Amino acid sequence: MTHVPRARASFALSPQERRGVYRAIYGRRDVRAQFLSDPVPDRVLARLLRAAHHAPSVGFMQPWNFIVIRDRAARAAVREAFVRERDRAAQLYEEPRRSQFLELKLEGILEAPLNLCVTCDPERGGPHVLGRSAVRETDIYSTACAVQNLWLAARAEGVGVGWVSIVQPAELRAILGIPEPVLPLAYLCLGYVSEFKDTPDLARAGWRQRLPLGDLVFGDRWGAPDLRVRATLERAER
Repeated sequence: MTHVPRARASFALSPQERRGVYRAIYGRRDVRAQFLSDPVPDRVLARLLRAAHHAPSVGFMQPWNFIVIRDRAARAAVREAFVRERDRAAQLYEEPRRSQFLELKLEGILEAPLNLCVTCDPERGGPHVLGRSAVRETDIYSTACAVQNLWLAARAEGVGVGWVSIVQPAELRAILGIPEPVLPLAYLCLGYVSEFKDTPDLARAGWRQRLPLGDLVFGDRWGAPDLRVRATLERAER
């Protein structure tokens, strides 16, 4: 009989709970085109925001704020800002990649029932935040953790989330009245969806494919493959 350490037995989630966690992780999608018109109930939105607010943060500074955007005019202005930036970004690609880029559905700003802007305040906690002396950007990393918490909680609730990154932060600041030095880190579209696809949109469209995990895990130093991890992953895929 395999011995299970007491700590692991005490703190691990049940098999059913673990399956739910991993299902949310593997089933999370960046939703752009499958939004339904059904409203997201306030109690569900509150649960998603609470999950985001329980993300880890450097020095417990909790640098995030959440702007819930229901106003149609504000969302239309963000959509216009997206179109301008999308058209500018298209010029970075050569054909036929440029045309493929322009054909992709990359946002659901007006289709989704709710939009949400997650901001990061780099001055929260004062000039000396525990843990930021070496890496100042950890406030941004912390806010990204809040976004991921919200995203996974949304998947558990059956709510789709799409991250619209093709917008200039200065335009979001102007539209939403965000003061300096607060950074509009993530602009999200939220709503119930007709389906969660089995694979990411960009993979289905042939834009990019998921990289093999074994090629990305190194052992002890950069570039040296961790053969134990690679072998374990290969056995799991058989």
